[in-house]
Amino acid sequence: MDQKLEKHFRERAVVLGNSGDSAALPELIDLTRSPAANVRRLAASAIGKLAGLAEAKVAVAALQPLLQDGSPQVRQYAAKALSAYGAEAKCALADLRDMAISPVEKEYNNNGAKLAIEIIEEASRIVERQAVHCCRRCGVKLEADEYTRSHKAFQRPFCNYCFDEVFLERRNFETKVQLQKNIRAKDGTWVQSDGERLICEVLHAERIRYRYDERFRILDGYAIRPDFYLPEFDVYIEYWGMDTADYKIGMLKKQQLYQQQGKRLVSLYPEDKPRMRDALLDKLGKYQ
Repeated sequence: MDQKLEKHFRERAVVLGNSGDSAALPELIDLTRSPAANVRRLAASAIGKLAGLAEAKVAVAALQPLLQDGSPQVRQYAAKALSAYGAEAKCALADLRDMAISPVEKEYNNNGAKLAIEIIEEASRIVERQAVHCCRRCGVKLEADEYTRSHKAFQRPFCNYCFDEVFLERRNFETKVQLQKNIRAKDGTWVQSDGERLICEVLHAERIRYRYDERFRILDGYAIRPDFYLPEFDVYIEYWGMDTADYKIGMLKKQQLYQQQGKRLVSLYPEDKPRMRDALLDKLGKYQ
């Protein structure tokens, strides 16, 4: 971008942010798409300054993708701006948590994300204390301690009776999952399929750190269990190893979830098994 034009857009973003005019939001959103990182950075900051004035849902939707921006300064300003929207930015908590613990992120962004999380969570708690919550399963009105207990455990509201039922269901599910891990990879990891074993062994041979079958929050209130997560690349790997109708429906929903949240996903299939190393490294290469 021409330097004079970039300077104009930078100054424009500052003016709009200081205007206190909610009508400035659409123009600022356009500026977040600028090819110049400094323009995107200042546009994010300006959107944060309009918190309480601009439509929060629209502002947060514009800021959240900037947490994945290629410029660390843009990510820094986006996190700070999101915190200004308090509970309205709750949908960005998953991405902020990823930023807070990412080993490849700048330290100041790790810390900035942690601060934003604290602010948003505290604002959310204040809103929740003022709200009326009902059990998701039976519909009964919840007491404050019931809501706190169930939300902490499941991120969903359940009365004490339904909480116990859900807890047992989840525990039985976890036990079933663990029992299905009956294949051992060379690095000692127990997995559920031969395809996952091959993935483990490729990652181990290539000295790529991974986490297997851990729960990661992708959308607020909705948790998924990716097969693999590579913290050095911030990449998720899913091995789609079944061919039933229900499984394929779940696969499509899960893939859509990754896409909606801008997550980096590598999908592998049974047909990749004969050349798993090449297939995995080829698909992973586009994120390096």
